[in-house]
Amino acid sequence: MSTLASSLVLLSLLLASGGAHASSTHRCGSALVSLDASTSEVRSKCGEPVDALPLGYKEILDDYGFRHEVVVEEWTYGPTNGMYHFLRFEGNRLRRIESQRGR
Repeated sequence: MSTLASSLVLLSLLLASGGAHASSTHRCGSALVSLDASTSEVRSKCGEPVDALPLGYKEILDDYGFRHEVVVEEWTYGPTNGMYHFLRFEGNRLRRIESQRGR
């Protein structure tokens, strides 16, 4: 099984095992990252994720009314004390943080 396929299976199992909890911050050791943080800030504070899945693209409207297509990806950290943390990035900006207890 490929790494991508096994990652998708793991993610599906984790999400099916119970509801994920949303948050506006994620703790990485003694550092905190918040929504709207850049991918480089998260990587410098939290290190490399266990997995990084490309989810596709999303069309956004900028402040000037122009449409742009941005990359959407989800990074996985953990398990830390039995918790997995899923960070969703849109256009290299952190847009959603979810945590879920693994099995």
